[in-house]
Amino acid sequence: MLTSISPKLPMRDKALTKDFYLNKLSFKVLGDYEDYLIVRKGHIEIHFFEFKELDPKENYGQVYIRTDDIDNLYQALLDNKVAIHPNGHLQNKPWGQKEFALLDPDNNLLTFGQALKK
Repeated sequence: MLTSISPKLPMRDKALTKDFYLNKLSFKVLGDYEDYLIVRKGHIEIHFFEFKELDPKENYGQVYIRTDDIDNLYQALLDNKVAIHPNGHLQNKPWGQKEFALLDPDNNLLTFGQALKK
């Protein structure tokens, strides 16, 4: 039986990735290894593997993260000066989600979504 999923995303510089997720997105370190990093916030766990040759312009890493408090999360990120993706500001989508998106230092796309109330 399946119980959870933990995406694995590329990172060029562990210190930069760690700083972004801890200080901008308020994640905590769950595991810190030579070329691997695991961060956690609530029930969300993201793994990162070192990929120094990664060209961020060619990175298509993406994660969809569901939340139950999207308005406050969005405002907290704005207050913390986190850059929202130019095409990813908070909005209601036709597929019944309220969403916004941002890019991490390696251009991994993080989309946050909450089901719209019917």
